[in-house]
Amino acid sequence: MIETPARDTLLLTRHDVRRLMSIDECIDAVEDAFRQHALGHSISPSVLGSHVPGGGFHVKTAGLTTDPQRVFAAKVNANFPGNPMRFGLPTIQGVIVLFDAVDGRPLAILDSIEITSVRTAAASAVATRYLAREDAATVSVCGCGEQGRSQLRALTRVRPIRHVLAFDSDFEKAVRYAHELSEELGIEISPVRELGAATLRSDIWVTCTTSRGWYLGRKHVAAGSLVLAVGADNEDKQEIEPELVATSIVVVDVLDQCAAIGDLHHALELGLMRRADVHAELADVVSGRRPGRRRDDEIIVFDSTGTALQDLAAAQLVYRRAVATGVGMYIDLAGSSVPNVHAAAHR
Repeated sequence: MIETPARDTLLLTRHDVRRLMSIDECIDAVEDAFRQHALGHSISPSVLGSHVPGGGFHVKTAGLTTDPQRVFAAKVNANFPGNPMRFGLPTIQGVIVLFDAVDGRPLAILDSIEITSVRTAAASAVATRYLAREDAATVSVCGCGEQGRSQLRALTRVRPIRHVLAFDSDFEKAVRYAHELSEELGIEISPVRELGAATLRSDIWVTCTTSRGWYLGRKHVAAGSLVLAVGADNEDKQEIEPELVATSIVVVDVLDQCAAIGDLHHALELGLMRRADVHAELADVVSGRRPGRRRDDEIIVFDSTGTALQDLAAAQLVYRRAVATGVGMYIDLAGSSVPNVHAAAHR
């Protein structure tokens, strides 16, 4: 059970989350959550999705059962790709509710945008630690939005990235990405109009788009590469050629989930591979139960559909920091709200 200064629920905004969590801390927290899952110290991740015109909603849940980490998290996210153009709103909006798993108290309600972005990138960084070549230095990023930014920031924390190729269906978006991130990270970033000879030199691929048809295939990916397939999070999305998935070493975040809504789903539907052909879940690799990269010439695909284990790891990290530093506002869900009494001294 987590000790808190009040029995009320802590409300944390996106601004609060951003100032309370660093990418390095999130990477380590996500890695530990996968390890705890492999050791059997978790409430198994679950997902529920609903489609509506123009977008959809999904609910993801998971928990940890080890003292003093008996917590449960439920995330409800809305995903509406047309929002930025139509309404000036983010594509993803939602909340994470963190519960004490001993007595059921709702400990905190957190904005999910920052956590979703950073924890997804953190999972890619964890996968890269175990699945990319040690000398991997060239990255191709497909999708130059907010997630593409988070992914690159995270990758620079775990590999010596020196050159980045930025690809987006909107070339001007790739140009902005290259300009802004090269200044921020101090590395060479080149926008490209197509996947071809330049991108074939990539050691790591990141695909984080909303594509509904594959665009990264066998002809694009060189031996020894790691493909971080991030974008597919429902059965209609697809970024990776099914034949590329089927002929690669496949590691997934959660097998049941990826078989239903990831890029793995499409390879299974076409009969190109079976669930038994999947090399491992990431938790098995992190815990040492299954090996990561075994040869420098292997092509490895990490199918990352996103699991509430990642949300839980990040939310718990943010919550503990908020309690310790007095950030946020406590609310009585049955009545009134009061400012966090410690907040003024830390803002």
